[in-house]
Amino acid sequence: MGQVEPYRAVIIGAGQAGKPLALELAHAGWMTALVEREHIGGTCINVGCTPTKTMVASARVAYLAGRGADYGVRSEGVTVDMARVRERKRAIVESFRGGGQRRLERTDNLTLLFGEASFTAPRELEVRMNVGGTRRLAADVVIVDTGCRPARPPLAGLEAVPSLDSTSVMELGDVPRHLLVIGGGYIGLEFGQMFRRFGADVSIVQRPAQLVEREDADVADELTRILRGDGIEVLLGAEALRVGRVGDDSIELVVRTRGGERRLIGSHLLVAAGRVPNTERLNLAAAGVEANPRGYIRVNERLETSAPGVFATGDVNGGPAFTHIAYDDYRVLRENLLRGGAATTRDRLVPYAVFVDPELARVGLSERDARERGLDVRVAKMPMSWVARALEMDETHGFMKAVVDARSKLILGYTVLGVGGGELMAVVQMAMMGRLPYPVLKDAIFVHPTMAESLNNLFAQLDA
Repeated sequence: MGQVEPYRAVIIGAGQAGKPLALELAHAGWMTALVEREHIGGTCINVGCTPTKTMVASARVAYLAGRGADYGVRSEGVTVDMARVRERKRAIVESFRGGGQRRLERTDNLTLLFGEASFTAPRELEVRMNVGGTRRLAADVVIVDTGCRPARPPLAGLEAVPSLDSTSVMELGDVPRHLLVIGGGYIGLEFGQMFRRFGADVSIVQRPAQLVEREDADVADELTRILRGDGIEVLLGAEALRVGRVGDDSIELVVRTRGGERRLIGSHLLVAAGRVPNTERLNLAAAGVEANPRGYIRVNERLETSAPGVFATGDVNGGPAFTHIAYDDYRVLRENLLRGGAATTRDRLVPYAVFVDPELARVGLSERDARERGLDVRVAKMPMSWVARALEMDETHGFMKAVVDARSKLILGYTVLGVGGGELMAVVQMAMMGRLPYPVLKDAIFVHPTMAESLNNLFAQLDA
């Protein structure tokens, strides 16, 4: 066993908090070690946002090509080259990952180690190097940024059949004949619609009574209608009971529905039933770091764990599992560690988007949230078919709605299921960040014709 190597900071995991924080600390003169088990960039770049949205873009091109006649464009004979889709995805991931790694490697005061770290004592670690051997590290500050991975539900027969998760499904070289999807959350919906547009039959099995549970019922209902309109079979209130092989090339999934048991036969099975934190091999107890029963590291609003000098950022701390939230965790620690600040995660706005088509995006409270809190609110709602730009693009599915405080007229939340939803939501988010009352957007001069212009008409309903 080698000698202990002293550092000012050790960061475990090169995700969307760990990587920029390592660079920032090193630039500030801190001797920093960054330990990564596999790839630079974490979930987002390697198996999350970057590859999935690259493939979503390919699926949208296939979808629009199939709709060519709607625009007066002949586009017969459209086919999908799944191997080329995969090649394009891999190239973009490698570009992002490689660029990040090269930047880390040429940064002074920063040591990049590829291996798996575990605590041996408070703020002391052993790193089992990928190239063999071990190294022992100690630091004044340790940041855990190890992220999450796909969960494996306790489904009868699952270990005996070939199955896909959100990582392996992106490595398919051919379009599935019939993709069975367990889980109607963000991951299941994005992949389900994607592969439907590539040409697969798709069945989505969702145990709760609605998709996207955290959204209002009208949003979930409209999204379900859109997906079914794409030809996707959506089973709600359906519990997966067991799975097994049928012949050499088929999988049987038995589900319990309100109408009794149903037998689904598919060629591929995608398990999209949540994620679990990468903490079980960290030996947290040796460091005095507490985790909740699900394995997520407990942190306070300053991202401090139960152990002095140890912090946890990104998905592993159980906060909202979004890249932009992990990056904001980096900002909190940057401010506090380097600038003596008092930044916290308290009351931060959490925008997010589901990259189905059309996009579903929200910031702030849903209508249900506001009603459950007993707030005095007014709600404005408008279909996308009232938006000139959406009509011109023949993209009129969905609607938008805003929740505003009845007295102050401040915007409390905004949801949009519509073309360009994520970008449109960001406009409202900026108004919320600036604490602008809704009449400012109602009377703003936006370029015509744009999607943002629709905010004039949405908020005008509150004064009608």
